[in-house]
Amino acid sequence: MKKAFVTGLLAIIGATGAYAADLTVGANIGNVPWEFEDASGKVTGFEVDLVNEIAKRLGKSVEFVNTPFNGLFPAVQSGRINMAISSITITEKRLESVSFAQPYYDSDQSLTVTAASGITGLKDLSGKVVSADTGSTGDMWAEAHNAEYKFGEIRRFEGLQPAMLDLVAGRVDGYISDIPALLYYVKDKPELKVVERIPTGEKYSIMFNKNDPLATEVNTVITALKGEGFIAKLHEQWFGAKAEDTTSTVAVLDMPKAK
Repeated sequence: MKKAFVTGLLAIIGATGAYAADLTVGANIGNVPWEFEDASGKVTGFEVDLVNEIAKRLGKSVEFVNTPFNGLFPAVQSGRINMAISSITITEKRLESVSFAQPYYDSDQSLTVTAASGITGLKDLSGKVVSADTGSTGDMWAEAHNAEYKFGEIRRFEGLQPAMLDLVAGRVDGYISDIPALLYYVKDKPELKVVERIPTGEKYSIMFNKNDPLATEVNTVITALKGEGFIAKLHEQWFGAKAEDTTSTVAVLDMPKAK
């Protein structure tokens, strides 16, 4: 998921870490279809489109800063970025130290393998090497269920691309990560296969520093965008299917709070 990109959107201005835009948004570029570079080198994706529209509604300019997934949390907490995207799941643990706007996508985890491996699901991974993104909910799930499935090793990667390289090369046997990203990624790659959906009941949102007033401002805009059907249209554009009315893509929800 992570490479250095020399584009106007990702340029960091000055050695002090200051940015040219009103809003700096940390994003794990390469996380298809949420934020990635298209063939022309332009940063695009579901969440990129969403954030650009939010910034427009707030009357602010925006700049996307390529950041490894695990680095998004300290970056937002230290104020180096104003907010973070990258299909970030809202969890009780994360709510202790950061804030989220209301969610806009419901998700689960998944297992991806090579089509030639013969692996049909998690039950076939005993003694084998599984991979996940460092600090992700896939990583947490794999660790929590290690004893149940008896993985030989859990290998951590900084994103989808390096994990896929090792999977195709046979250095790992399976990759556990968010199902929408993997379904999108493998649709034109017959050598890869999503073989199992792992129900986790996750919801994605934009992340902010704890109690940052910007979170409330963005949450208000998301409510308006849901009411107008804007986010539902994004869903149809990027996933080729209508979002169900009961999902967080359509339904207006409260901002999540730590219990």
